[in-house]
Amino acid sequence: MAKNVAQSPLERNSIASLDQRLALAKRCSHEGVIAGAKAAVVATIATAIPTMASVRMLPWARANLNHTAQALIISTVAGAAYFIVADKTVLATARRNSFKHKHSDNEA
Repeated sequence: MAKNVAQSPLERNSIASLDQRLALAKRCSHEGVIAGAKAAVVATIATAIPTMASVRMLPWARANLNHTAQALIISTVAGAAYFIVADKTVLATARRNSFKHKHSDNEA
């Protein structure tokens, strides 16, 4: 009967296992934050240059895009890039780690 207890789901969800999973989740989210911040910086630069250039060169943009509109365009793109890349990175890292976890379970 002791052998059945060792293989129970309660044993797999021990405190050490939960701490390890928590550390893995923190690492996944940290990688997502870093990747999202990098993408937001690139998106800000890639959006700011054409936005500023169009406001200076195109009469329609000069007449209709005030400073608030320009900031809104740039910040929206940066925010979208951050959340899209962070989400994809966290999901990819979690998927990669779940395959490693499943592979190590099969070996045991």
